[in-house]
Amino acid sequence: PVLDTEDAWVAVEGPVSIVELALEQKRIHYPLVEHQFVLCTILYAIMRFSLKSVKPLSLFDNKGKNAFFKDLTSIQLLPSGDMDPTVLSVRQQFLVKVVSAAVQALCSSQNANEVSEEELFPFEKGKNWPTLAVDLAQHLQICEDVVQRHYVCELYSYGMDHLGEE
Repeated sequence: PVLDTEDAWVAVEGPVSIVELALEQKRIHYPLVEHQFVLCTILYAIMRFSLKSVKPLSLFDNKGKNAFFKDLTSIQLLPSGDMDPTVLSVRQQFLVKVVSAAVQALCSSQNANEVSEEELFPFEKGKNWPTLAVDLAQHLQICEDVVQRHYVCELYSYGMDHLGEE
């Protein structure tokens, strides 16, 4: 981009402006940032719902694991459309666990009168974990219908039929 400057500023001496520094930065590889975001979301879900038996890096193939340790400005080979069926199975099991834990937390927060979940986690106000799991399914190459069906089944099993019907 062309930056127009006034004549009075041309003769000024001093450190380089933040705009010039920003323009000199290398451009990031957005799919790599998105890949990192998926990992962060997975780690946050594991922490939030205390999922014990999940190994986050097992949800990625070798290309995906190697991409985590590269510079964000480098062009990396990310996982392609062809995935190992065992990795896909582990991913699907993880998303099912997240949905089950989210419904269980929703049910327990409605039953408990002493402290609401929003008071415990104020930064999560309005966060819909089942919807987030469906969005995550798209990134992890899992059929969204499987996650949505499991969500509805969980709602019915916890007696929240009105939400399950929606």
